[in-house]
Amino acid sequence: MADETAATETGAPQASHEIPDSENNGAKRKKLLSILAIVVVVVAILWGLWYFLTQAGRVHTDNAYVGADSAQVTALVPGPVKEVRVAGTQAVKKGDILVILDDADQRIALADAEAALRLARQHYSQADATADAARARVAARGADIAQAKARLRDANATVERARAELARRESIAGTGAVSGEELTAARAALASASAARDLAAAGIASAEATRGSASGDLGAAEAIVRGTTIDTAPDVAAAQARLEKARLDLARTVLRAPVDGIVTNRAVQVGQRIAAGAPIMVIVPIGTAYVDANFKESQFGDIRIGQPVELTSDYYGGDVVYRGKVVGIAGGTGAAFSLIPAQNATGNWVKVVQRLPVRIALDPEQLKAHPLRVGLSMEATIDTRGN
Repeated sequence: MADETAATETGAPQASHEIPDSENNGAKRKKLLSILAIVVVVVAILWGLWYFLTQAGRVHTDNAYVGADSAQVTALVPGPVKEVRVAGTQAVKKGDILVILDDADQRIALADAEAALRLARQHYSQADATADAARARVAARGADIAQAKARLRDANATVERARAELARRESIAGTGAVSGEELTAARAALASASAARDLAAAGIASAEATRGSASGDLGAAEAIVRGTTIDTAPDVAAAQARLEKARLDLARTVLRAPVDGIVTNRAVQVGQRIAAGAPIMVIVPIGTAYVDANFKESQFGDIRIGQPVELTSDYYGGDVVYRGKVVGIAGGTGAAFSLIPAQNATGNWVKVVQRLPVRIALDPEQLKAHPLRVGLSMEATIDTRGN
C-alpha cells in the first residue's frame, strides 16, 4: 500500500509535466499551419496578380513555323551552262549574277534580227521611192495627155482648113479656074488631115491608158507607205520587235538574283544544258520571313488583325524574343485544303479540334540582328487585351 502511494505520488508530477508539452506542441502546429496558410494565400494572390497583369488575355501556341515567299530562279532561254557563280547556302543580293549561259546562239539570232531590220527599212525606203516614181509617171502621163489633146486640136483645125479649101475649089471647079489636079490635091489634104486627127485622138486614148496604169502602180506603192513612217511601218515594226526579243534573249543568258536571300536547292552544274522554264535554284528572302502560327479554333474568340505578338525560337532560345503583329488569318484550316479532305459524314466520326493558321509579320530589324530560316519552329503568344 505504501508502494502504491509512493508510485502515485511519483506519477502525479510526471502527468502534470506532459499536459503542458502537448499543449505547446499543438500551439506550435497551429501557428505553423496558420503561417503556411498565409504563405499559400499570399502566393496565390501574387500568382493571380501576375497572371492578370501578364497572362490574362493572351493566347499561346507552340505549333508555329517560319515561312518566306521564296523566289524560284528559272532559265527563260535554253542553253548550256557556261558558269555558276554561287553555291548552296550562299547569301546573295538582288541583281547578283547567279548563272551564265553560253550565248552563241542568242548572238547569232541577234545579228539575224539586226539584218532583218535593216532589210525591212530598205524595203520601206524602196517602196517610198517607188511611190514617188509612180507619182512622177502619173504626172508625165498627164502631160502626154495634154500634148495629145493639143495635137488633136491642131489636127481638127487642119481638117477644117482642108475641108474649107476643098469646098472652095469644088465651088469653082465648073468655071475652069481650078484644075482637076488641084482638086485632087485638096481632097488628099483633107483625107490626110482627117487621118492625123484620128491619130491624135488615138494618142489621147493611149496616154490616158498609160496614165491609168501608172495610177494603179502609184496606188499599190502608196498602199505600203500611206499613213506610216519608216519607224511605224508594219514590216519595220515587226522586225524591230524581233530585234528587241533577240536582245532580251541575249540578256537572259545571264541569270541574276531576283531578291536578297540565301541560295537553296541549287540544281545546276557547269556544262549542263538546261531548257527554258527549268528551275535551277531557290532564293529564300530571310530578311522578309514571317511566321504561320496554328491556333486552336477555341482560341480565336479575341484574336484580331493588328494585335501584338511575342515569339521565341528554339534556334536562339528564350533569350531572344521577337516582336510581331497579326497581319492575316487563313481562310480555312489545313485539313480543309488537304489533298484528301476529311469526310466527317461517316459513321466513325470523332471530333478533332481544328487549327487555323495566323500570319504574323516580324520586325525587320530583329530579323536583321537574328536571322531565321524557313521551317524553324516557333512559340507564339498573341496579346488580345487591346482588342
